[in-house]
Amino acid sequence: MYANVIIDISHEKLDKTFQYKVPQELREKLAVGMQVEVPFGNGNRRNTGYVVELTDEPEYDITKLKEIVGVAEGGIPIESQLIALAGWMRENYGATMNQALKTVLPVKQKTKVKKQRLVRLALDRDEAEEKLALFQKKHHMARTRLLASLMEQNLLPYEAVTGKLHITASVIRAMEEMGILTVEEKRAYRSPLGEMKRGGGRVVLNEGQREVAARVWEDFSRGLRKTYLLRGVTGSGKTAVYIEIIEKLVSTGRQAIVLIPEIALTYQTVLRFFQRFGERVSILNSKMSQGERYDQFERARDGELDVMIGPRSALFTPFARLGMIIIDEEHETSYKSETMPRYHARETAIARAKMAGASVLLGSATPSIESYYHARNGDYILLQLDKRIEEKPLPACYTIDLREELRQGNRSILSEKLQELMEQRLAKHQQIMLFLNRRGLAGFVSCRACGHVMKCPHCDVSLSQHMGGKLVCHYCGYTQSAPQTCPECGSKYIGGFKAGTQKIEEIVKKRFPKARALRMDLDTTRSKDGYEKILSAFANQEADILIGTQMIVKGHDFPNVTLVGVVAADLSLHVSDFHGAERTFQLITQAAGRAGRGDLPGEVVIQTYSPRHYAIELAGRQDYEGFYEAEIAYRSFAHYPPCGHMLVMMVASADEMTAILSIELLAKKIRQAQDKGKLTGLQVIGPAEAAVAKIKDVYRRVLYFKHQEYRTLVQMKDVLEQFISRHREFQSVAVQFDFDPVNGF
Repeated sequence: MYANVIIDISHEKLDKTFQYKVPQELREKLAVGMQVEVPFGNGNRRNTGYVVELTDEPEYDITKLKEIVGVAEGGIPIESQLIALAGWMRENYGATMNQALKTVLPVKQKTKVKKQRLVRLALDRDEAEEKLALFQKKHHMARTRLLASLMEQNLLPYEAVTGKLHITASVIRAMEEMGILTVEEKRAYRSPLGEMKRGGGRVVLNEGQREVAARVWEDFSRGLRKTYLLRGVTGSGKTAVYIEIIEKLVSTGRQAIVLIPEIALTYQTVLRFFQRFGERVSILNSKMSQGERYDQFERARDGELDVMIGPRSALFTPFARLGMIIIDEEHETSYKSETMPRYHARETAIARAKMAGASVLLGSATPSIESYYHARNGDYILLQLDKRIEEKPLPACYTIDLREELRQGNRSILSEKLQELMEQRLAKHQQIMLFLNRRGLAGFVSCRACGHVMKCPHCDVSLSQHMGGKLVCHYCGYTQSAPQTCPECGSKYIGGFKAGTQKIEEIVKKRFPKARALRMDLDTTRSKDGYEKILSAFANQEADILIGTQMIVKGHDFPNVTLVGVVAADLSLHVSDFHGAERTFQLITQAAGRAGRGDLPGEVVIQTYSPRHYAIELAGRQDYEGFYEAEIAYRSFAHYPPCGHMLVMMVASADEMTAILSIELLAKKIRQAQDKGKLTGLQVIGPAEAAVAKIKDVYRRVLYFKHQEYRTLVQMKDVLEQFISRHREFQSVAVQFDFDPVNGF
């Protein structure tokens, strides 16, 4: 048995591991993540390292391999737990250990460490008073001023001494030589929260919120560590519940991680946590530099923080006393990594919580089908908040059939009903949000007269529009030419839906020239604070209409918004992905939740070519239970997750023929195993082109596998990885695996 050990995890070169023999007495107790003592270098000096992999295959001449001395004494460092988590991720998501390590461990940056200098009094009270009297007698005014200040506060920042007290460095140095004071240096961390002011009144929880917080806390205080799913309607006050639970947790010396989708990580959200926890809370986001992010991890490791808020990377905060991981808006697709390892934050959080003795709380108004399935099966504990704060009513919803609008002669992207309600709101100086649930152009093709969508006859997902008039299925590779007329009704109004946020902004300005409109999408939020500026301007009522993609509907609270228009609900309904109905229901429900959050009631207009689709109908009624029943029936019939499991394997190469031949060879190996009676119950789909078949001159091909058991797919991934590593034909290709895909390749 051999162990691959990493010696220095704080260095940028994380990929360097050293192999050691495992002595007989350690074979039963050694595990990935353990800290061990090993002989290192020419002099065989004792060094500590971490086991990142155990194997029975030596990578070097075994006569030259050294032996592990033993398991390191003392407590288990937090790095051990994170390395064990990296091992779990490598096993469950398919990646190299190096890729997993770089995901969970913050890489030390070559940045200048910021130091803070402090001046400390080195005398007791009597000695200090004696010296002060002497300085006063000799009229040493600078020394008198400094000593008197130190007697008041004992410890002063060096900059305050030289700045506010106007004491020169030579005076400080002289008093240090006299033994009156000491000058100390400590590392200073930059806080990404800037000049936030603490304060604000405590939120009083209603009965429903108190019951949820009490249930979670009661279990935790009894030593029970569970996973909870909190389904709370939009505006029901889930954040206040999170804060209440965390406050009790922190009072016992434990720490908490709060995951929030990047686009919902606003100043407004962070301020609520800061007002309760002050300097003991910090954040992570993609706009921070690597050095700033590393600083926050160091603060957490040094015990300076109790709460970390951020997107999925915050999950790896090195808290040694972790008690709770909260995942807000748990249904969001951004919780699935798009780089190797393609981990899901939900499952990874549950794995980390088990290692740390912590609980997990998932929250959403529209939980993912997977999470609700687990809650219904008893794997998670289901908690509910059925009413908005102060029992404000949910908005009234109108579903507009765009096919009927076309028959009535209205070719505008804005229906007559939406235009009428917008006029009313503008006259009353109330605000409007227009939501387009996908950025840019749509890939599907549909008929504007009857709503028929071109679908794959084999996979029940929409065909995607490609260059040259081709319609392609991204699951099985089925291809057909784009029709000139609708095969259902014969209409010539057929094609892709081509309206982006910019086009909607132009139409709105033309129709309502006096209205002040703001557009928020990736183009208008490229600058570091572009996102915050637009939201602040709208919150301050400097604009009447906010037009945007899904980033405008995530957790924002605008009391003056009384109308939300979902411009084209079909854009997410007919993506070439089995999650289409779920995404649509979630986005419409979230968008509707932005209306009527203040004192005035809200209204929502849903525009669609598919008004009878269950996702549209049930979102209009805010009926999550009804939607879940309809969607789980579809998933069960088609064996899609969570009623079955999927694995996508992607092969990428700079040479198109190499990519094609490589994936065909892998498909052939799997089908040969099936012919021999192995892998029973496995369904193989493809090979086919990836959704984006070529990126930066690299060709991409995919192969889909379906099976009832997740472990079977993991074992198949292990077999394929071994096959790839032993055959030279795969040296020029990159192979990636994705389990139960959320975003696809």
